[in-house]
Amino acid sequence: MTGTDDVLLVHGGTPLEGEIRVRGAKNLVPKAMVAALLGSGPSRLRNVPDIRDVRVVRGLLQLHGVTVRPGDEPGELILDPSHVESANVADIDAHAGSSRIPILLCGPLLHRLGHAFIPGLGGCDIGGRPIDFHFEVLRQFGATIEKRADGQYLEAPQRLRGCKIRLPYPSVGATEQVLLTAVLAEGVTELSNAAVEPEIEDLICVLQKMGAIIAMDTDRTIRVTGVDKLGGYTHRALSDRLEAASWASAALATEGNIYVRGAQQRSMMTFLNTYRKVGGAFEIDDEGIRFWHPGGSLKSIALETDVHPGFQTDWQQPLVVALTQATGLSIVHETVYESRLGFTSALNQMGAHIQLYRECLGGSDCRFGQRNFLHSAVVSGPTKLQGADLIIPDLRGGFSYLIAALAAQGTSRVHGIDLINRGYENFMEKLESLGAKVELPNGSLV
Repeated sequence: MTGTDDVLLVHGGTPLEGEIRVRGAKNLVPKAMVAALLGSGPSRLRNVPDIRDVRVVRGLLQLHGVTVRPGDEPGELILDPSHVESANVADIDAHAGSSRIPILLCGPLLHRLGHAFIPGLGGCDIGGRPIDFHFEVLRQFGATIEKRADGQYLEAPQRLRGCKIRLPYPSVGATEQVLLTAVLAEGVTELSNAAVEPEIEDLICVLQKMGAIIAMDTDRTIRVTGVDKLGGYTHRALSDRLEAASWASAALATEGNIYVRGAQQRSMMTFLNTYRKVGGAFEIDDEGIRFWHPGGSLKSIALETDVHPGFQTDWQQPLVVALTQATGLSIVHETVYESRLGFTSALNQMGAHIQLYRECLGGSDCRFGQRNFLHSAVVSGPTKLQGADLIIPDLRGGFSYLIAALAAQGTSRVHGIDLINRGYENFMEKLESLGAKVELPNGSLV
């Protein structure tokens, strides 16, 4: 979408009610697609959402000779890497800025071709996400890296070798990089302080199905014993717990009732506890979770984001919108991305009372505590929100603006809605099915 098609008019004040479905996790599916590069035969991936990150990776794989076609059931992809080849630099560069996923192709391409090219990378502007660490990891495996004007050129003069790596912070992306590189590297790789998110575990399941040997210890250590060859896999991606929580927060903020088909309790337990403390209600069955506002006042809370199994940073922004409607002072301490609370300035323009602080206002100090980042917030509520002009800053912040506009009185103009397509499948159709009053500027209803 471009131009006026990238703007959505939202007429707020109507509770969201009905049923939507979430499919495979945005933070797993593209990585499972990359993993298919490592196999000697085709892979079959199910529960794939139709989101932009999936389309970007599909394009990158096809540039490298991987055949990607739909399977027999909706949301199924068959990926055949039998004829992997070098891609044209200009073609790869056409994807620059659209996703950060290309960095994860490095290890598999070094194993398959002996070289790889990575263009400049994009992604959400929510704080430092340095890619230098990815390149340092690849050097430790034995890769050589040459910086060029249009990106980074990597070579593996010999077979990559296992190594010992300790992450300074349990980064999901860095953990994925190590896993996708270590499985075919010679010898044993030991990764300390690894990320252990459910999506990481699901990626390990994918790699194990392909023939990898990966052990997870209870102290965030992952040991990978390299093998000589991997095959294909058949796998159903775990559901997107981040999208499910976004719709749950939308139900709470709009005083609505949403059944999220596909939502899974196990990966959302920390969120569900917090949701209940705020005053939200939910009911779990075998097919999904129903979230609703049971009436009465919402309760203020103290909240601290953390890596899994803590409260996920991607859950924070949508829930903060609901917290503007809670009675009293809520404290939010963001410890994962230093700039993630920047989205609150727009909420204040809509009538919220949110004050940001540089100090750690949570129960523990964090790595941002002695630095000049506004990473803590005090939310005072309840406050009535009013419609406004909103410019989407990032994926989760963008969905949060959408929730705020739906909860507000009056009409909001939400600019940059195409960014939401990165991680929310068919969100316009889902809004319509929930009774949201939204339209494009040309007057056509969604």
